[in-house]
Amino acid sequence: MDETTVRLLCPECAKDWQVSPSELPESTGMFHCPNCHASRRTGEFMRTDRDLQTLKQLG
Repeated sequence: MDETTVRLLCPECAKDWQVSPSELPESTGMFHCPNCHASRRTGEFMRTDRDLQTLKQLG
């Protein structure tokens, strides 16, 4: 069985990557880009609305 991932996109440096929702803070918690260290709510890093919904359901 494949592990579910969400796609992230940094709004500042445009780095994109995938990670398991369990490795992220909740959607309203603070998250820091591993590339440029921008700090925003985790939900702002979600690439699509579907990724955000997956985070809210599984995170």
